[in-house]
Amino acid sequence: MKTFLRKLLFAAASCLLASTACPTQLPWENGKLKVSDNGRYLMHENGTPFFWLGDTGWLMPERLNRDEVSFYLERCRQAGYNVVQVQTVNGVPATNAYGQASMPDGFDFSRIDREGTYGYWDHMDYIVRAAESKGIYIGMVCIWGGLVRSGFMNEEEAKQYGTFLANRYKDCPNIVWIIGGDTRGDVKTEVWEALATSIRAIDKNHLMTFHPFGRTMSATWFNDAPWLDFNMFQSGHRRYGQRKGDGDNLADSNVAEDNWRYVEASLACRPLKPVLDAEPSYEDIPHGLHDPAQPRWTANDVRRYAYWSVFAGSCGHTYGHNSIMQFYRPGYAPAYGADKTWMEALDAPGFNQMKYLKELMLRFPYFERVPDQSVIAGTNGERYDRLIATRGDDYLLVYNYSARPMQIDLTRIKGNKKKAWWFRPTDGTTEYIGEFENRVTDFQYDAPYMQGADRVLIVTDAEAEYMK
Repeated sequence: MKTFLRKLLFAAASCLLASTACPTQLPWENGKLKVSDNGRYLMHENGTPFFWLGDTGWLMPERLNRDEVSFYLERCRQAGYNVVQVQTVNGVPATNAYGQASMPDGFDFSRIDREGTYGYWDHMDYIVRAAESKGIYIGMVCIWGGLVRSGFMNEEEAKQYGTFLANRYKDCPNIVWIIGGDTRGDVKTEVWEALATSIRAIDKNHLMTFHPFGRTMSATWFNDAPWLDFNMFQSGHRRYGQRKGDGDNLADSNVAEDNWRYVEASLACRPLKPVLDAEPSYEDIPHGLHDPAQPRWTANDVRRYAYWSVFAGSCGHTYGHNSIMQFYRPGYAPAYGADKTWMEALDAPGFNQMKYLKELMLRFPYFERVPDQSVIAGTNGERYDRLIATRGDDYLLVYNYSARPMQIDLTRIKGNKKKAWWFRPTDGTTEYIGEFENRVTDFQYDAPYMQGADRVLIVTDAEAEYMK
């Protein structure tokens, strides 16, 4: 019955999705995901780069029905996302849109598939297969960290749960395992180790990472762990100088928005592992997270977090929206002051602008790219005036959030002559600037200071053809 039901669900998903466009090539046709040879990025087995562009669809398993799952994932695909991070369970047990519980027998999963019942895990199977049809990976946060901190899963139960999850999803091509979930790695460490190692003992084909608490990074606790393939950090939701709100209260609030610092700190660890910001400030969420009276983060802010992190050396980025992450709609109590439905939020500018970053990074030779602040000549700015530079052998990119004038050392890349363009993160368009001598050169674009008119300066060897 279990096999028949899964086949039936897959057929239903295929029919439901038939009316929407699907990728001509699915990512895993290039082979499974792995860490690049230089330890900085993710790639497929055949050498194809994988730039992680994630959305936080945390409560999708609990709040969306099948039609809504399909609709949401299709919008993610259209917006360029190739990963959706989900809370597999947000309660012990969790209950989904069909009224089915995740753990009717506790951590005994021997009778989890019941004849004639479309259960919690059947619905999770549907989500995984629907994402697969769209070319999207499911970043499966196995259990939210607060539940473990509160004692809802112990070490032995973690082994049972990890064994169940690994056996159920080890053959799905689009899984990334995420241990933790908004939690510190030095709290209930033995539980997280038991969960990770029990999954890894069965499933050696999928990447695994750890999602940490606000303003912390997984490298602090698990960089040496053999099960951790790449690092995550959560830069959190505070603004500069804000001492209350999400995050580690011991961290310096004066650098609260500098998510590039976590990238640099993670990449300084050995062994070198890829890293990304798995939870920056969300679009339309209050500064500091908990007080709805606070100002809200905008599309301008979420772009800044994305470009700062990636240009500092991240292997990708995860976006979030207040309404989407909780799939808010009338009938649910809004968290964090959410006042738009999740369907309305799919039209938010930030949600639809992230794809331009992915397209930009994949335009150039991928694995040779390194962060390089020596590209910035003279004194760099602080806070919003901070310029972040990355380069390959014959190209460089500089992100400018505030529209401040800047001096750029064009000698840092190959070529006797250089060509330059402005790139707009808001719409992905480019504007040719001209050809330049190979020296330190002044650049400034015509835009008001600090009004969300961010740009990327693109410079290449004049003989390169990346911009054609």
